[in-house]
This record gives sequence, C-alpha cells and structure tokens, in this order.
Amino acid sequence: MKVGYLGPQGSFTEVAAKAVMPDSERSSFPTIPSCMEAAAKQEVDIAVVPLENAIEGSVNMTLDYLIHKHELPITAEVTVPIEQHLLVHPGRDKNLDQITDVYSHPQAIAQCHEFIQRELPNASIHYTNSTSAAALEIQENPDRSAAAVANLLAAQTYGLTPAKQNIHDYGNNHTRFVLVSDSKKEPVLKEAKTHKTTMVITLPSDYSGALHQVLSAFSWRKLNLTKIESRPMKTGIGNYFFVIDVEKEMDEVLLPGVIAEVEALGCGVRVLGSYPCLLSSDIDNTNKKELSPK
Repeated sequence: MKVGYLGPQGSFTEVAAKAVMPDSERSSFPTIPSCMEAAAKQEVDIAVVPLENAIEGSVNMTLDYLIHKHELPITAEVTVPIEQHLLVHPGRDKNLDQITDVYSHPQAIAQCHEFIQRELPNASIHYTNSTSAAALEIQENPDRSAAAVANLLAAQTYGLTPAKQNIHDYGNNHTRFVLVSDSKKEPVLKEAKTHKTTMVITLPSDYSGALHQVLSAFSWRKLNLTKIESRPMKTGIGNYFFVIDVEKEMDEVLLPGVIAEVEALGCGVRVLGSYPCLLSSDIDNTNKKELSPK
C-alpha cells in the first residue's frame, strides 16, 4: 500500500498515516493539493490529509479540493491528539526573548495564538505548508534566532529541541485526518467504533425554510448529524452549499431515503464518502509516544 501524506517527515499527518497504516510505504508531499493530486493520478493508493481541527475548525483547502477539484471518496478517518511545542536549533539559546521569528502552518499558529502574543509579542510570524516544513526550516538555518511550532516527532526528525512544550492555547486539541482514495486497494484498518457518511447538499434557491426542510429529512429518521457547515459555491456572493456529517454508515434504507427526499425538494446531493472513524484511543502506544512530551 502506497500512502501519500502532507509532509515533510515529522508532520502530524505522518503520525496519522502511521497510526492507521503502520506498515505502509509512505511518501511525503509539500502541500495538500499535491498530495491529493497524487491520489487522483493513482501515484499513491491513498492520500492522508487534515480535514478539521477542534480549535480552528475545518481545513478549507482540503474541503475545497474534495468538492471542487477531485472526486476522491473519503475511505476512513482518524482523530489524532495535537500537542504543539516551540522548537529551536540545539545550538541556539532557549531564552524566549532571543527568538525573533516563528515558523509554522497557519492553523498551528492560530492554535498557539495566545502563547505567541503573550510570550513572543515582537516575533515575526512566517507561514509554512506544514509544521514539519517549519521544523525543517529551523534545521537548515541554524544561525537564525528563530523557532518552529511543531510536534516532538518533528523535533526528533530534524534534531531540534523544545524551548517550551505544550504551547497550544486549549488542552482538548485534536485534528481529524481523512484517507482519500480512487484506488481499488483498501487499507486493512482496526475495527472502528463509529462510522460517518459525509454529504454535500446544494439548495435549489435561497428561500425561507429551505435548510429546515433538508434537515427534517434527517430528523424524523432520528439520524444524528455531527457537523453542518456552509461553504461558498464560488459562483457569487451568497451562494452556498452545506457539508453534513451523519453518524451512520451508508445503508439500504435510511440514508438512501434521505437522499431521495432531499433530491425531491430540488436539492443536489453528493456523497463524499461513508467510512469508519478511528479515535485517538485506537492509536498504538508507539505513536502515542511520538505525540507526547518526554
């Protein structure tokens, strides 16, 4: 099984890939689009990309590519605990007052916003494609008074040391990663406790009660929705579709009934995937160690 992930090595996405497919052949890609493009072209069997963070919400780049660019079904999900650390080159002073530049992914910076504002108010912020790319930047430029916001796997991979551990603003920080694939090869996963089906629903027009009618198709069937999110259709201001997560695996009665009822209302429906969901408790001890301070 060839697996692509948002890299370089040491990223949280690599941790997610290793958690669900520890024996896979893994290749890193510099951006989410390039990773998903590799899966679309079947250069890899599966792409692992971040979808949603508990603090900062959806990763819009992933959603947009799933909806607008590629018809890559979501085949599985894994939720990983996120611990952010301030990493510096081992030859640099760990004194925070000496740090003039901070590198990381925009979501990681946002997850540590309060810490950065409080402890590094004068530091310049530089955005990278991933947290591990930020760690690589620090490794390759040892003379800079700079730090990366990344995990301890990145610290181990690039020979960095934490100047400060657990700098994220909220303790319950988790990220959902999804496996997307157009390949017939299916990964061998651990038994999942829950399943989800993700749909994209487009309303026929913006009229009063339209969304209520759509949601009632799920409600009277007693289907639990774990997420409802609007995203722009990119056809003009005020035009939106809705991304809906249903806590149920695709069946032969309930979900097809929902789709038929919603389509009868004149709505467009597209299923992005029906898939098993692995929780952080499903991650083996080896990967837990890579995510925890030492």
